[in-house]
Amino acid sequence: MEVERVQAIAILSKFMDTIPAEFIRSETEQPAITTVRGEVLEVPVIDLLGNEEEVVAAVATAGAEWGLFQVVNHGIPEEVIGNLQSVGKEFFELPPEEKEVYAKPKEGKSMEGYGTKLQKEVEGKKGWVDHLFHKVWPPSAINYQFWPKNPPSYREANEAYTEKLRAVADKLFKWLSLGLGLDGHEVKAAVGGDDLEYMMKINYYPPCPRPDLALGVVAHTDMSTLTLLVPNEVPGLQVFKDDHWYDVKYIPNALIVHIGDQIEILSNGKYKAVLHRSTVSKDTTRMSWPVFLEPPPEHELGPIPKLIGDKNPPKYKTKKYKDYVYCKLNKLPQ
Repeated sequence: MEVERVQAIAILSKFMDTIPAEFIRSETEQPAITTVRGEVLEVPVIDLLGNEEEVVAAVATAGAEWGLFQVVNHGIPEEVIGNLQSVGKEFFELPPEEKEVYAKPKEGKSMEGYGTKLQKEVEGKKGWVDHLFHKVWPPSAINYQFWPKNPPSYREANEAYTEKLRAVADKLFKWLSLGLGLDGHEVKAAVGGDDLEYMMKINYYPPCPRPDLALGVVAHTDMSTLTLLVPNEVPGLQVFKDDHWYDVKYIPNALIVHIGDQIEILSNGKYKAVLHRSTVSKDTTRMSWPVFLEPPPEHELGPIPKLIGDKNPPKYKTKKYKDYVYCKLNKLPQ
């Protein structure tokens, strides 16, 4: 059976006031009902050119209280981000048959490739989004069969962005480590060190006739250690804070940093993985480029031993990352 892409459904739905039933969320999830209106959440914005002691304190506070923050003056040139966004947009504007060349293999457990469904759908509901996944680092983990050859500059743009992003990631790991009272290298070492894998995802949320009823990506925390994301200018990221859903303010050229499950686990709960979701727009296409920093599949993660003791027992199990992923994707208890 051929997979129906959301992009194709969006084109068919363009002149209708309805969407297929499998995209209509329950009333407890519908954005029109559950979003706090008229208030955009001003999540912490951290200037990375600031005094390091102040940056460490700001990162640690944001990681503990929000699980999400935006960084500016991060050192990734606007042109590099612009090129990344441009080639991603061009790929999704290709004819369907050209995109399907990169479709996820039907057999096998690879996350990589062009696709629509991501995980076990609750009650058969679907997200209003298509995506492309592929690893961008380290070189030994890259499978170029999932990297589009059209547009021709796709590879160059992704490699340039990854090089700059890695420098930002290393600083963030250092600051998160110092924020826990550890040496600067310890958090990165705990998540796999130089074997850490960078998984690029491009989310493509086409216009939706009923954005009040649908979600792009449902509420979730990321499985990864950190997620570093750039969006396009179309708002859509929402964060669950103080028992309510809020829109997050868009800041041009900022990087959005999500604390993922593995950082929560290794910090023994001091840092919190952020619960977030994405909404869609009636008239415009939203896109985002998250990069998930993932431990190698066989790498074991649990609370860092220095952070636990009689007064602070471990709150999480230690397990291989691949086992954690399996449970999460299949909605099994950890």
